[in-house]
Amino acid sequence: MSQYLESLKEAARFIRDNERFLVISHVSPDGDTTSSACATALILDQLGKSYVIVNEGETPDKFDFLPKAKEIVDLSQTKLNETFSRVIAVDAADSYRMGDVQHLFAPDVQLLNIDHHPTNDKFGTYNVIRTDAAATAEMMYELVEAGEFELTPEIATCIYTGLMTDTGGFRYSNTTSNVMKIASKLLEYGVKPAEIAERCLEAITKEHVQLLRRALQSLSITHNNLVASLKVTLQDIRETGATGEDVSGLVNYGRNIEGVEVGLLFTEVEPDVIKVSLRSRSKVDVSQIAKSIGGGGHARASGCTVKGSISEVEDRLLGMLGEALGVNR
Repeated sequence: MSQYLESLKEAARFIRDNERFLVISHVSPDGDTTSSACATALILDQLGKSYVIVNEGETPDKFDFLPKAKEIVDLSQTKLNETFSRVIAVDAADSYRMGDVQHLFAPDVQLLNIDHHPTNDKFGTYNVIRTDAAATAEMMYELVEAGEFELTPEIATCIYTGLMTDTGGFRYSNTTSNVMKIASKLLEYGVKPAEIAERCLEAITKEHVQLLRRALQSLSITHNNLVASLKVTLQDIRETGATGEDVSGLVNYGRNIEGVEVGLLFTEVEPDVIKVSLRSRSKVDVSQIAKSIGGGGHARASGCTVKGSISEVEDRLLGMLGEALGVNR
C-alpha cells in the first residue's frame, strides 16, 4: 500500500472514530477550499457526526449553490464559544492560511491536514498531502473512495466545482488525465457543468468591471516584457464598492498578455498591508518567491501578504523576479 493511500485510510479512520469536528477552509476562500470543506461536511453528515464549518472571512456568494456553503461561519463576524479537540483543515498550505483559529483548539487537539500545496509545512497531527493533485477536491474524491464513503450527487457537485475552479475550467497545466477521469465519473451523478461554470467562471459583477477598469490603468510591463503588474488601492476598492470577491481574477489579465511570463497583482487590503497575487506560465516557480516572504501556493499560482506601501512591495517583488528571470527590471 502506498504511503499516500495509507494516509487517506488513516484520515478516514480519524473521521469515523471521532464525533465532533471543526472544519476549516483557508482565508480568502476560493472554489477548491469551499468545495472541499462542504464535501467534508457532507461526509460527516453521512456518518452522523456533528461539526461546525468556519472561515476567517466571508465565503463568496457565487459558491452559495454548494450544499453546506451557507452554513460556513464567518469568524470575522461571529464568535464561537466552543473549543474543539478534533479539527479538519482543507486546502490550507500552512497554519497561517487557516487564519486566527487557534483559540478554537482544545488543549488535546488533533488536526487532520488535507492539502495539495507543495509549500504545505505538515502542520497537522495527521497529514494527507499530494502535491501533484490539481486540487484538494481531487483528494476528497480519493478520500471518498479510500474511506468507502458514499459518493452522493451533493458530494459530486462539490468535488466537481473544486476541480473546475482550480484548473481554470480544465484549462491549466494541472489538468491531468486523472482529473478528467474523475470529472467524467462525477457527471454520472447529475452534476451540471454548464451551470457551475456560469456561476463560478463566467458571471462577473458590475463592481468587478469598474475595478478592472482602474486596475488596467495601472498596468506596467517590465523585464523585457516578461512581467505584467497591476495595482488596486484601498481607494479603488472603496470608490467602486468592490469586495474581495471582485478583486479575484484580476491578476490573470496581466499574466494572459502574449509574451508575459509572470503576472502580478498588488492589492492594498489595509494601509501599508499589501496582498500580492502571482501567476506564471512556465519559467518561474512563483511558489518559491511567495514562500520566501511568508506566503505560499503552487508553482504557477501563489500569493503572500507583505507590509509596506504598494510601491515598496512592488519594488521588492520586481527585484526578486529580476533575479529569477535573469533580466533587469
